[in-house]
Amino acid sequence: MNKWIITFVIILFILSGCQQGIEKKNVHEQEQTSKNDIEKTANESQQVTEQMDPNFLLEAQYFNEIKMVNGEAIIQNPDNVLVLVNKEFTLPSDYIPNDLTIPNVPFSFGDLDLPKRYMRKEAAKALEQLFAAASKNGIHLYGVSAYRPYEHQQSLFSQEVSTKGKEEAALAVAKAGHSEHQTGLSIDVTSESVQFQITEKFGETIEGKWLAEHAHEFGYIIRYPKGKEQITKYQYEPWHIRYVGKKAAKVIYENQLTLEEYFEKVKKI
Repeated sequence: MNKWIITFVIILFILSGCQQGIEKKNVHEQEQTSKNDIEKTANESQQVTEQMDPNFLLEAQYFNEIKMVNGEAIIQNPDNVLVLVNKEFTLPSDYIPNDLTIPNVPFSFGDLDLPKRYMRKEAAKALEQLFAAASKNGIHLYGVSAYRPYEHQQSLFSQEVSTKGKEEAALAVAKAGHSEHQTGLSIDVTSESVQFQITEKFGETIEGKWLAEHAHEFGYIIRYPKGKEQITKYQYEPWHIRYVGKKAAKVIYENQLTLEEYFEKVKKI
């Protein structure tokens, strides 16, 4: 009897050891699987980043930093050269670019020293290069209106409302704080062929067509293109160009995007 008992105890001990071994093996396998899953996820994430078009990767500094004030999305980094100003995002009422300068290009109003003659330094230099290239190709462009202070935009919008009504005015003129002109990065341009006026007909002229095809080479885009009114919330403006830098301008032009669509596609890095 004792022999059978001893044998039984030995069998139980062996079985217990085997079970513990199996459990340890299972735990090890689970840990290894978990580790492999983490590494797989990391590798997949890295592969996705590597596979993304580098043209649509953008540094964090170029995205709007927003603070909500009384229901308005106020831009906190207005000096950002890619700042997105539209009906959703507004500039601080006291914002004035600190590097405004006069670009050496002809203006439709002659040599008068007016605020609308000024632009931010980087945009002004690029505008000079754009106008010079146009001139070499027999295209003669003239500046009409660049920088506008907050108060001036406020006055323009009020005038537009008084003559056209609020709804129609909102399609043509930005409210104060929502105008790109306050950034010092935008300018309205024209030509003698349209009697130096601001008109959609400019887009049909030799000058307007050249501008649409070549502005991006100097870091500018047609900010409110035809067919994109539902996105920009403004009417077609072939005369209004906006400086965004050569890299972004090239991507926007080649992919036929608005600035709004560009920011929907780019990923922050």
